[in-house]
Amino acid sequence: MNTITVVILAIAVVVLIALGVFIAMRWRRSQVLRKEFGPEYKHAVRQYGDERKAEAELAAREKRVRKLEIRPLTHEEQSSFAERWRKTQARFVDEPSKSVGEADELIKEVMQTRGYPVGDFDQRAADISVDHPNVVINYRAGREIAVRNKKGEATTEDLRQAMMHYRSLFEELVETAESATSKEEFDESRRR
Repeated sequence: MNTITVVILAIAVVVLIALGVFIAMRWRRSQVLRKEFGPEYKHAVRQYGDERKAEAELAAREKRVRKLEIRPLTHEEQSSFAERWRKTQARFVDEPSKSVGEADELIKEVMQTRGYPVGDFDQRAADISVDHPNVVINYRAGREIAVRNKKGEATTEDLRQAMMHYRSLFEELVETAESATSKEEFDESRRR
């Protein structure tokens, strides 16, 4: 074999190895994003029409949210929000339409208190999907019903469904905050 043939074969082997590493890294990245985002991964693929675009968006969301100063609720905040939620749910029997609007606003307020930006809804849903991918679908469904409600197009059953959707996110936001606060207190007590 002459030197040129050896060099060409060596270059071909290096290119094939690099291609194999690249494909393995992309596959691994896809698997990690699928696991982290759960049903939100499929939603993003449908929304963007392409796995690469969806994965780029999900990775960008993660990067954006990691820069935010998300914090747990204090026990006082948690108790206050829980009490407001109980009142909102109780009001549903007499004023379902008003209750759904209050639930929507309460979710926004909890998110804002925790440190999530609360600009437009799509951005809120994208941000919340990073830490709560399994309930963001409920958030979108609840919000869609709330928007129809404002137009007078939602039935009482729709409103009941909206409250259930909002409750799942509310509980996770508050529970996560409670767990984080409890963990901080536990860590603090261990340091003493």
